[in-house]
Amino acid sequence: MNGKKQLTELEIDDIVISQADDDEAWEDAVDVYGADSATISLPPTLAARAAFLAQLHNMPDAETWLQSIIRERIDFEEAAFAGLKQVMEQKAAYQA
Repeated sequence: MNGKKQLTELEIDDIVISQADDDEAWEDAVDVYGADSATISLPPTLAARAAFLAQLHNMPDAETWLQSIIRERIDFEEAAFAGLKQVMEQKAAYQA
């Protein structure tokens, strides 16, 4: 070892909690990405419909088309959630 004491998980938690609101205690944010892919199962009829629509949209395959659809839907849902959150915060501030 390099001579440094190994901190327990509880000690690490205590340090993180004590520094949570101190921006100077933290390094710049690091982007972390998950695995490149995930597997989902689709019923055969749904997979066939997706493959057909992928061809209509000139996509190389159904997987690429589904990724674009899922990405669009997630963007939409996140925007809707952010808008709802903003409305709820405004209502809470108005009622206070």
